[in-house]
Amino acid sequence: MKVAFCTQDMQHVDAHFGWAKNIAVYRVDRQGHAFLETFQFGGSMFEDGNEDKLIPKLEALADVAILYLSAIGASAAARVVAKKIHPVKVEATETIPALLDKLVLTLNANPPPWLRKALGETPEFHFDEEEV
Repeated sequence: MKVAFCTQDMQHVDAHFGWAKNIAVYRVDRQGHAFLETFQFGGSMFEDGNEDKLIPKLEALADVAILYLSAIGASAAARVVAKKIHPVKVEATETIPALLDKLVLTLNANPPPWLRKALGETPEFHFDEEEV
């Protein structure tokens, strides 16, 4: 799956989605992770209420499953979720490599249902005959 990070310095998740100058994209699976590409955005990123600035970002994230960010507005969050992207808010001190390593560990342990869905896996449900 593809995972994206909103970043200003390319090392930390230190950017609000609407204000991010860069979105770094990685491939992540149970074996590890690899850098794929960076999308860079210019112009006036700090205009609140300017929904048009989100269009290129949403287009860049077309096949991303998870988006790490430091903050996101309600309207932008709704648009991200509508694209079937799971936003994850983290502290700006979190480094991208550390988050990637944690994600791989989680994938190899017991990932929560939302993460299994992002991987394209269907969670298995088992019912006792008495429960049905």
